[in-house]
Amino acid sequence: MSVQRFAIAILAAGKGTRLQSKRPKVLHCVAGKPLLQHVIDAALRVAAPKDIFVIVGHQAQAVEQAMAHTGVHFVLQAEQRGTGHAVQALAPFVAGVDDLLVLSGDVPLITSEMITQVRDFHLAQRAAMTILTARPKNPFGYGRVLRAAPGQPEVEAIVEQKALTPTQQNAPEINSGIYAFRAAPLFAQIGKLTTSNAHGEYYLTDMAAILHQAGERVVALTADDAQQVLGANTIAEMMQLDTTMRMATAQRLMAQGVTIFRPETCVIDADVVVGADTIVEPFVQLLGHTRIGQDCLVRSYSVVQDCTLGDNVLVRQGCVLDRAVVGDGALLGPYAHLRPESRIGKAAHIGNFVETKNTIVGDGSKANHLSYLGDAEIGANCNIGAGVITCNYDGARKHPTRIGDGVFVGSDSTLVAPITLADGAYVAAGSCITEDVPAEALALGRARQVNKLQWVRKRRGYSK
Repeated sequence: MSVQRFAIAILAAGKGTRLQSKRPKVLHCVAGKPLLQHVIDAALRVAAPKDIFVIVGHQAQAVEQAMAHTGVHFVLQAEQRGTGHAVQALAPFVAGVDDLLVLSGDVPLITSEMITQVRDFHLAQRAAMTILTARPKNPFGYGRVLRAAPGQPEVEAIVEQKALTPTQQNAPEINSGIYAFRAAPLFAQIGKLTTSNAHGEYYLTDMAAILHQAGERVVALTADDAQQVLGANTIAEMMQLDTTMRMATAQRLMAQGVTIFRPETCVIDADVVVGADTIVEPFVQLLGHTRIGQDCLVRSYSVVQDCTLGDNVLVRQGCVLDRAVVGDGALLGPYAHLRPESRIGKAAHIGNFVETKNTIVGDGSKANHLSYLGDAEIGANCNIGAGVITCNYDGARKHPTRIGDGVFVGSDSTLVAPITLADGAYVAAGSCITEDVPAEALALGRARQVNKLQWVRKRRGYSK
């Protein structure tokens, strides 16, 4: 079925007063992403960015900045006077649109499949307005959809909770706040909206009765899963959504062959991808756009954010990884800290309390204990001893350390950048290296040891 143009509007102008928060409601995060990002992501799987319009109002600049990367349009509702007023503000931007789908920016469980289902049902019914409804266990607090007759798609009106008559209180079908409209009758009739309600606002829900009374066809489609259309008005309700979404992500990963012990203790963001036969132990956090390969083991209390891990990677307990890339077969931790722009090679070891930042560690190289490696390029098959430090910062600028293949750096050495250790070089333990080391040379950068015989005895005798 083809249409000339089907646009999507996302309502994101509200303040969210009940959250008791300075942050715009739609920028509060669940499952690792702002509420609005979830909705836009679902919409982008159905429509091109040029056909998606986000209506902003409260802290509009902050919302636009946060979502600018999506490529969608933003429409300012300068004065927030209700959902109907928001669509009125949109009218000049959607001239030429045949049908308009309206979504709420605070319903993160909405899916592209559900959006497509509403669109297709709306077109098939040739309706002026289609309402996505749900039948939750407890409908209290939601507007109710009143059908013309039981079992029929036609709708007479949507009545808000505060306006329900005693006989309507038990109406089980709620309005989800997701609609499809034929643009011509919508904008022909939207001027009939009034503010004669408890909040003194223009409600888009009133369009159901207005269009019905104008002889237009208004229909309803019931969602299969009521939970998917529910929003959140308090922080507690958001955290309930967060729990639901994270558990759904864990279930999806486990269905794909990932073992997650005690998934209720893990924090796994919605966009995380994990390969089959990987094991995730309790109390692990996998965040952002993390990608983990097959046959990995991520042990308890590790936090992995926006990282890419290859296959057969072992992340021991308590590691913190942030925007790092880790090659196949690498061993990390326990308690390793990979800071942004760390790239760890295949079969490399980054061990106990080793910290890396903006550093490349070559294939097969090892730094097993208590080292800081910053702004460094380390070749293949190197051994970095315990307590080695790259001194990369002089108080004003960062400087690089370059280490070739097969280099051995003894324990407790300091490498004062900028410096280069060529292939096969050795650095004696306890050295402070300030000059480049040629290939296969031994560098000693420490004071010569002096033993003063009988010094202790003499000192004790003097002290008496």
